[in-house]
Amino acid sequence: MFRPGRLGSWSIGLSALLICVVIASAALGPVRIDPLTVSRAILNLAGVGVHEVPATHQTIVADVRLPRILLAATVGFALAAAGTVMQGFFRNPLADPSIIGVSSGAAVGAVAAIAFPALVPIGSVHLPAFVGALVTAFLVYAIATEGGRTPVATLLLAGVAIQAFLGAVISFMVVHSGENLREAVIWMMGHLHRSSWGDVGFALPVTVVGVLVLGAYTREMNVLLLGEEDAQNLGVSVERTKLLLLALASLVTAAGVAVAGVIGFVGLVVPHMMRLIVGPDHRILLPTSALAGASFLVIADTVARVGAFGLPIVPVGIVTATVGAPFFLYLLTSREVHAL
Repeated sequence: MFRPGRLGSWSIGLSALLICVVIASAALGPVRIDPLTVSRAILNLAGVGVHEVPATHQTIVADVRLPRILLAATVGFALAAAGTVMQGFFRNPLADPSIIGVSSGAAVGAVAAIAFPALVPIGSVHLPAFVGALVTAFLVYAIATEGGRTPVATLLLAGVAIQAFLGAVISFMVVHSGENLREAVIWMMGHLHRSSWGDVGFALPVTVVGVLVLGAYTREMNVLLLGEEDAQNLGVSVERTKLLLLALASLVTAAGVAVAGVIGFVGLVVPHMMRLIVGPDHRILLPTSALAGASFLVIADTVARVGAFGLPIVPVGIVTATVGAPFFLYLLTSREVHAL
């Protein structure tokens, strides 16, 4: 039975965790700043009173570290929420946000903008990546839909085929990217090293609106777990709901990938981990996974940014894969993961 109080408790706890993680992350770096000073700098930035903070520390927190940290939280929030929807949509705990080729489509747009700036004279990879992701999602859906129906298995296979094709396109562009090769490769590894408030402004509104709308359809997600025929008998407009969930999950994923590159395992591991903790009810699972994903990626990017635990400074996608793959293998061997 769904208990609103349980959702509230988890949401408050995970939100508090996220705030603590953000403050701790902002305190770490080549210049160490104590958490109290970080908190005061954030309050100054938010316009909540006037707190005495050294000008250098205020600049480091507000202009250098906080944009990157908040972008990491936004992207983690987006990928974990989209992964939760995709795992429920495909009724498979191994599904992730890139399963229908959204990340590959974003990579095509971004690498094209990086490798051939004369052909994509926009000046930023965000828009080409965002458009590439959405066009790919629409293409996969169009290919898989026949007679007004979109079988989940056909959608999955179409996504695999499109991903393979786009992988070849990306490889071709990387080979011919010349002096831009390193930048293209780093983008595909997932990165947050050039984050700005503009990046946050690009991704945050799309992510928040998309996840809020998805939250209004958590009941339908729960019913779809019973199977499409049963869902139809219970009054759910199956095809319309599938289209809406797919479109919103793709939109949220596109927003995250466009600003941060291809970051793996966040949308795979976090929703599955939270499902083991809070259960399969999407009314609780979706918001808790999103909040946990935000904290997870902030922690991972902090490790990537400061080179913690003896690791060199690397793109965040390397950290998430290094942490996510062994952890997921542990879950596979120690816990039941075969069913939602």
